[in-house]
Amino acid sequence: MKPVTERDIRSSFINCSKTEAKRLPVPKDLDERPWDDLDFLGWSDPSLPGRCYLVIPQDDELVGVALRYETGGSGRAQMCSICLTTHTGSGVSLLTAAKAGPSGRKGNTIGTYMCTDLACSLYARGKKTPALGNRYRENLNPEQKVERMLANMRAFVARLYS
Repeated sequence: MKPVTERDIRSSFINCSKTEAKRLPVPKDLDERPWDDLDFLGWSDPSLPGRCYLVIPQDDELVGVALRYETGGSGRAQMCSICLTTHTGSGVSLLTAAKAGPSGRKGNTIGTYMCTDLACSLYARGKKTPALGNRYRENLNPEQKVERMLANMRAFVARLYS
């Protein structure tokens, strides 16, 4: 992923108002992110537990998504549906997002089970390992795992528009 600016981030959101996008917290460490290892930018809201954000490059533009999740976790091992990493405790959460456009304004949402720390890019590349969970054994190389993760993320984003 190419490095992004605060302005890029704020103008990318598809499922919240421009006013909400102006108020949401943007990471202060954008210059320190491992951009070469990221396929999307994800961060949690430090002031509102259960709120997080994704910015995904897609078709030469950025797509920003505001998400919510229940804090605390189930205490059971769960698998992220994006990168297929298994975590215990609260490592995977059901992240829900308002749909884009009129459907979202009517209250329609979609959800997916995803790594709560939003580090799917790093898990797929083997740059980060879950605290107590693990990745199941498979015969894919890291590039294939990244491609699968990207396909899963693109499918999630496409559901926002449907």
